[in-house]
Amino acid sequence: MVGLLIASPIFASIAKRINPFRLIGVGLSVWTAAVIGCGFSFDFWSIAICRMFVGVGEASFISLAAPFIDDNAPIDQKTAWLAIFYMCIPTGYALGYIYGGLVGSHLNWRFAFFGEAILMIPFAFLGFIMKPLQLKGFAPRESSKAQTAIETVGIETQDVEVKNDDLSTKHEARGKHSNKSAQSGVSYSLEHFSDFLRDMRVLLSEKVYVVNVLGSVAYNFVLGAYSYWGPKAGYSIYNMRNADYIFGGITVVCGIFGTLAGGFVLDYMNSTIPNAFKLVSAATFAGAICCFTAFCFKNMYPFLVLFAIGELLVFATQGPVNFINLHCVKPSLRALSMAMATVSIHIFGDVPSSPLVGVLQDYVNNWRETALILTAILFPAAGIWFIGIFLRSVDRFNEDSESRLIETDGSNTTPLLEENPAETTDDAR
Repeated sequence: MVGLLIASPIFASIAKRINPFRLIGVGLSVWTAAVIGCGFSFDFWSIAICRMFVGVGEASFISLAAPFIDDNAPIDQKTAWLAIFYMCIPTGYALGYIYGGLVGSHLNWRFAFFGEAILMIPFAFLGFIMKPLQLKGFAPRESSKAQTAIETVGIETQDVEVKNDDLSTKHEARGKHSNKSAQSGVSYSLEHFSDFLRDMRVLLSEKVYVVNVLGSVAYNFVLGAYSYWGPKAGYSIYNMRNADYIFGGITVVCGIFGTLAGGFVLDYMNSTIPNAFKLVSAATFAGAICCFTAFCFKNMYPFLVLFAIGELLVFATQGPVNFINLHCVKPSLRALSMAMATVSIHIFGDVPSSPLVGVLQDYVNNWRETALILTAILFPAAGIWFIGIFLRSVDRFNEDSESRLIETDGSNTTPLLEENPAETTDDAR
């Protein structure tokens, strides 16, 4: 979480000026090295530090993958494409349980990490060789090579003119140019930071975005505690054997089918921000009723049925929630909106929920009551998203932002899924 939360806004900010796929290549390279480090770890802190750097690799996907999908998905299937992407998270959990169990039982646990690193290397390599990518909302600028050539010509011209006047003046001009270069570097960094603060102010002033993130925080508060304390509660309340496998299996299966269903349903309804709020609020409210009722049963089997239905409904929010985050802001802010949403739901949602629920359980000393109190938080989450239905919302995906396009490196000028245009070299011009 440390690496993920720190690196996500950084990747989102520099994606404005560097090819996003190159950033993903960098992130996955760090991820691969960190996973190898986990395999060679020798104590708690060595593996903890390596796990922090694993989060850096994850951060490269968090802010960049969703805008890329949103740019290239068919108009009538945008949420479905997003849902398929987010469906990979519970799918990965499921495969991870199987893979880790097989490798751990037949080989040493360290080989599980080494195998992961080997599987990731091709994807990290692809990040560096894939065709250049231009995200919507960013305008190309001249390549750094061309800029350097222009600056060099300017310096040489200046030098020649100064030489005709006075040789000593020429050296003085060069010194001033060096000082200006250093100052321009500092100014460039300050400009980036100023842009970040300005973008953050715009995000925080967008009521639709803020409401969506607040609902997501409450939602993830519950899911985070479920994933950590669910097996413990199941064993204590229902004397459930293999509670880890049962809760894990329910979460994986319902996560996959629920996430896919939410995306396809919103596309069927017509993908708009108000419709997305209607779907997430209704699904969360119905899911909360099922999960809350499930914990009221003393028999384990009705509990499992209702809890599975509840999780199926709750996971249906994944695609629509991220659709809102992407479409309620200007295209140039989508990467940052995804990054800051991720940071918020972790810092205020699933990270503090586990220890707080532990404190609550120590106080009430009854897992059924604790589970009911925790599940009840889904109702405020549904209420917050319900408010979003009545907010004035504008889908900004096609918003004309030419007055403030972000200049990016010239390598970003070709969308990945389009044909290469005829290339024209600077020399030919």
